[in-house]
Amino acid sequence: MSQELLDSIPQTEVCSTALALARDVLPEPLFNHSLRVFFIAKFFAEKEGSEWAGAEKLPLLFVATVCHDLGASDLYNGHQRFEVEGADAAQQHLHTHGALDSDAHEVWVAIALHTSNGIAERISSLARLVRLAVKTDFSPAAFREELGVKDYASQLEERLPRLGIEQALGDAVLKQAAKIPDHVDSLTWPNPDKHPGASWPGILLRAHLENPTHEGVNPAFYAF
Repeated sequence: MSQELLDSIPQTEVCSTALALARDVLPEPLFNHSLRVFFIAKFFAEKEGSEWAGAEKLPLLFVATVCHDLGASDLYNGHQRFEVEGADAAQQHLHTHGALDSDAHEVWVAIALHTSNGIAERISSLARLVRLAVKTDFSPAAFREELGVKDYASQLEERLPRLGIEQALGDAVLKQAAKIPDHVDSLTWPNPDKHPGASWPGILLRAHLENPTHEGVNPAFYAF
């Protein structure tokens, strides 16, 4: 990361340690994506004059965004779907640093619902911002242009390259949902708790099972 980007991150211990945690446990494509999501969410918050752009709330926005994919890492690969595992990890991180229960819960909700279209947008302002930023990072230029963030998103990608994030994230979630050991290539150990039928992990797994020889980005990746 450039010093310019580092200086744009809230200069608090809870944020610096969250950044270090994400850097340690996430592969580079997911780490870069998580940071782009923060800067995009911050862009929207500032544009809207939201409280989440202010000094008091911005650290919570940072933790919610930089930690939103922690559940896709090996370290946080628990028995729950990856969104919930990531939400639990972020909530615990905030509690460790003395955050209010209400603030930690709000971050939990935003992360747990970030793939839940139509729910995240309405349950809280933070969840809406995280969801919108994630969607923007995975959307085509026309969508970004409509929101007025196209040029900024392109600048972010120059500093934080995409590195095949769509395949990297889809493969990580699919691997967890199917409980695939590192040395096994086939889906032999499905884990229902990791991929409820209507969830995004479940949709990814179903698409794979329907076309197991498909290579590249999962056909259902954008169904979030």
